[in-house]
Amino acid sequence: MILQKWLSVVGIGEDGLAGLNAIGRSLIEQAEIIFGGDRHLAMLQDLDSSHRQGQQLRLAWQAPIEKSVAQILSYRGKRVCVLASGDPLWFGIGTTLLKKIAIAEITILPSPSTFSWICARLGWTLNEVETLSLCGRSAALIQTYIYPNAKLLILSANHKTPQIVANTLCDRHFSNSKITVFEHLNGVKERIVTTTAMELEHLGAFADLNAIAVECVASFETSTEAVLAAKTRSRMAGLPDSAYHHDGQLTKREVRAVTLSSLAPNAGEMLWDVGAGCGSIAIEWMRSHPRCQAIAIEKSRTHFITENAIALGTPNLQIIAGQAPDVLQGLPTPDAIFIGGGATTTGLMDICWQSLRSQGRIVANVVTLEGEQQLWQWQQKYGGTLTQIAISRAEAIGSFLGWKPMRPVTQWQVIKLV
Repeated sequence: MILQKWLSVVGIGEDGLAGLNAIGRSLIEQAEIIFGGDRHLAMLQDLDSSHRQGQQLRLAWQAPIEKSVAQILSYRGKRVCVLASGDPLWFGIGTTLLKKIAIAEITILPSPSTFSWICARLGWTLNEVETLSLCGRSAALIQTYIYPNAKLLILSANHKTPQIVANTLCDRHFSNSKITVFEHLNGVKERIVTTTAMELEHLGAFADLNAIAVECVASFETSTEAVLAAKTRSRMAGLPDSAYHHDGQLTKREVRAVTLSSLAPNAGEMLWDVGAGCGSIAIEWMRSHPRCQAIAIEKSRTHFITENAIALGTPNLQIIAGQAPDVLQGLPTPDAIFIGGGATTTGLMDICWQSLRSQGRIVANVVTLEGEQQLWQWQQKYGGTLTQIAISRAEAIGSFLGWKPMRPVTQWQVIKLV
């Protein structure tokens, strides 16, 4: 008979076993098998387990972590304990385990998270800060979180992360930002160093075990370009066109803002960006919330998409090089689909409509008469609304200004109700 609660996940801090309550110690003492990092397993040397001498198997994490997860599953029914850092469900192993094991089989006992300890040291309010982890993740993720007056809490991958963060801030014209590096937080080797992004490189090496707090301060510069670069990377739809590398195939800022409004991204939803061009729609969909996902399908401009995704903080954007609808089969079910190119391609709409989940949205933009005819046919078959978006920008006419119309964009929007 399998024990209902056979797996325990115990959060442990730098203060080791001394920081655990009686329940946490009991879960560790009674376990037949313990998994953890080398640092956490070393903390068990102080445990009085003479009554279990030779009976408790202790295993360090393997790389990739999926190997250890499979090993844990193989011990289902035994008393297994996993040692985690702080709160196991905040960028921790608990989140990974819950994807494979039901909560009914797990006891989770958190300790204060690294983020909680930092806020306690600095006097910050936890619900007013941005939190992210760069452990096993691209450092480009930080790009989305940088804006004036933001307070960031960052879990580092290793000793190099503070300098990577500082360099990113300087590149974004936030070199005056205040950076505090916490080494071995709440342990006997705790060290706290505070400096600015531009001065951090002079402080020498940091410990591999560190976390970072950042107060984002835009640099005081007279350059209009620098000020705009620092202040215009909002998560709201409609980044400046200059934020993207492209060859002209770009959904312009005003049309992009309307398009994202029509697509209406929600946290955790998946977008297909079909005919993605330089990837602007997919990127801004993902920037709207850290849990939003997107797949950009593009036959010839994938190098632009890659560059833009990294520069704008969405390195997890999935890019598929190929022609729709040929490459759409087998992709994750989308919550929304944007068709920015290829609307006149035979069979494209049939596959998109079949693939879309119930209550999902499709938005398509076209600029040609042939494209308009196709949207009209789709509107007659599936319903939805047709809108024409006409934008003009003021440009120089000699020594004066005049309105220069952009090419009108016809947009079709529909919700799948079946």
